[in-house]
Amino acid sequence: MRLRSPPGALSAATITAGALLSLTASAAPPQRQAEGTAAGGRTAEAPSEGAEDASATPAGGALLDVAGDEARADPPPAAVKPRVELAARPPPLHVEYVQYGVGLVAEISLDPGAVCPRSGPIYACILGSGGGLAIRGGYRSPGPWYFGGAYQFTKMDSSNLYRLGIFQQLRAEMRYLPDIGYRAAPYFSAGIGGVAYGNEWGVETGGALIFGGVGVELEVSRRAVLGVSCVYRPVLLAGWRDTANYDRATGIAQFVGIELLLEVRTEVGRR
Repeated sequence: MRLRSPPGALSAATITAGALLSLTASAAPPQRQAEGTAAGGRTAEAPSEGAEDASATPAGGALLDVAGDEARADPPPAAVKPRVELAARPPPLHVEYVQYGVGLVAEISLDPGAVCPRSGPIYACILGSGGGLAIRGGYRSPGPWYFGGAYQFTKMDSSNLYRLGIFQQLRAEMRYLPDIGYRAAPYFSAGIGGVAYGNEWGVETGGALIFGGVGVELEVSRRAVLGVSCVYRPVLLAGWRDTANYDRATGIAQFVGIELLLEVRTEVGRR
């Protein structure tokens, strides 16, 4: 008995075999291409974007390194600050002043001279030490000089021969104040003047004086000055008859004057 294939089976097998062959042919080229690449070390594919970046990285990195080396080697110049030199002290103000004020004074008698003899009926000294007040004013130049005048009165110890012995002075004064750059400055002073002496502001005798000394002036502000001075003051007094009817001989009395002063300045001009 002879078996026969069902009708249409041959055609179905033929179609199936053709489909398998087509699938096999389509899958074979990539496999062969991969094998060829492994064998020959070449590929036909275009380089990818990652490869382009990798190939470009060394050049860009070199540029950055060069720029960094240049930045490290030659930094940009910094702003040059102007050199400021501080002066040891500010320059003096070339200002002219009118300077005036008052002072508390002490007249210390070193030697009354012939005015007070050391023996005889008039041994009691009519001209001793005392204290009082001075009023002064003057011109202070832009430089180191001061020129002015002063009126001073002091109550002197008269050994009770005078009820109120007043010793008055009218003086022309000058000071030399070297500029040392500090608020406290020393000065030298000198002057000449006239004197009067008597009981209760009266004038019973008179004479002349000269003086010279040193002092220190402290500039509290541009307009106020404190100071202290010490001067040597010889005084020539003419002879007279005092209220006790004693004759006083002409003589030179010597004093040391100590003064604590307060003065004010008023600006009058600039140079």
